[in-house]
Amino acid sequence: MSPMMKPVAIAAVLLAAGCGQPEGGAPDASKASALAGLPAPYNTADLDHGKALFAQCRACHTVVKDGANMTGPNLYGVFGRQAASKEGYDYSDALEAAAFTWDASRLNDWIAAPRTYLPGTKMTFLGFPEEKDRIDLIAYLKVETGYAKP
Repeated sequence: MSPMMKPVAIAAVLLAAGCGQPEGGAPDASKASALAGLPAPYNTADLDHGKALFAQCRACHTVVKDGANMTGPNLYGVFGRQAASKEGYDYSDALEAAAFTWDASRLNDWIAAPRTYLPGTKMTFLGFPEEKDRIDLIAYLKVETGYAKP
C-alpha cells in the first residue's frame, strides 16, 4: 500500500468500526451525565434501548430543537408543556380538551396505551405495555428533548 493510501485506509477502518451501531452509538459523557441527574427510575435507564424503541415513534415524531411536526408533533421540550400546545400542530379534539401538562407520569400512562388513555386521540400507536420499555423511552426523551441537563 502506498504511503498516500494509508490515511484513506485508516479512515475507512474507523468508519466501518461504527457500522451496525444505532445512530449516535453509545451515549456520550454529557448524555450519561444528564441520565445520572434524572430521578429514579429514569437515572438507571438504558438510553440505547430507549433510542431503539423511539425508532417506532420516529415515523411520526421528531425530537430535535426546532424540528418539524410530522404526523405527530415535535417532542422537543415536551416535558412541562401543556397538552395540545405545540404551535403549528393540528391536535385531535380529545387532546385539545385535555387539561394537563406533560410529565413523566403522564407520558408513562400515555405511551402504555394512547387510545385507551385518551379516547378520541389521533395517535394510532398501540403503546408499549412493558414498564421497562417505557422507563427507557422516557429517559431517552428526557435526555434528547432538552429536559435533562448534564
